[in-house]
Amino acid sequence: MKIKQYQVDAFATRVFEGNPAAVCPLENWLDDNLLQAIAAENNLSETAFFVRSAKGYNLRWFTPVNEVDLCGHATLAAAHVIFEFLSFTESVITFETRSGDLFVKKQGCLLQLDFPAYKLTACEIPETLVQALGVRPIEVLADDDYLAVFDSEATVRAITPNYALLNQLDLRGVIVTAPGNDVDFVSRFFAPKIGIPEDPVTGAAHCTLAPYWAAKLGKNTLHATQVSKRGGKLTCEVKKDRVLLSGSAVTFMEADIVF
Repeated sequence: MKIKQYQVDAFATRVFEGNPAAVCPLENWLDDNLLQAIAAENNLSETAFFVRSAKGYNLRWFTPVNEVDLCGHATLAAAHVIFEFLSFTESVITFETRSGDLFVKKQGCLLQLDFPAYKLTACEIPETLVQALGVRPIEVLADDDYLAVFDSEATVRAITPNYALLNQLDLRGVIVTAPGNDVDFVSRFFAPKIGIPEDPVTGAAHCTLAPYWAAKLGKNTLHATQVSKRGGKLTCEVKKDRVLLSGSAVTFMEADIVF
């Protein structure tokens, strides 16, 4: 059997930056164990699979170790493949997912993701989190992940996490963030529990970050940079209970999976 696979650098303007994702268009769903095996073999932070549906496409995302409920950069990558390679002529793609209907709109060279906004609750600062990051945050909030807020971009860039300690935390991952020097805010994202020590650019994390910084800064349109080694830039717009994330994507590779 043979299926097509694309590797796309999302939230990138050229190859070798942004966040790489594998994308596999399917005629029908394969067995879940096979989907997970493909994602493990790719060993990227996410592999996206989709099939045609009545509304548009059913979309699923797998890390090397499990399926996840929401992934921004792999959604951007999947939309890029549909627009660039599958002769899709409409301006908006509807994806049916475990997080509800998601929408991707083509706007010139940019793709705009329409995602749900996440609500945060304040929490005590876990000492394990402080030990894992090596520096105490100003405040910590939580949803599916911890959001640790710091005073400066330099502090966020300098963090060298202890992944073994991060693995002991009760939530999925940790977002670290601070005001940016040249943008509204910067961030990094660590999720060793789901096979992603540090994610290069995390669309889903910005569903948490954008509402937080919009409230802090008193503005609904924000410019952000995820300051990982590869790095990536996003424009975020908060609209009530939705977050619009805009970025571009480039194709790194086309291949066939043979099994």
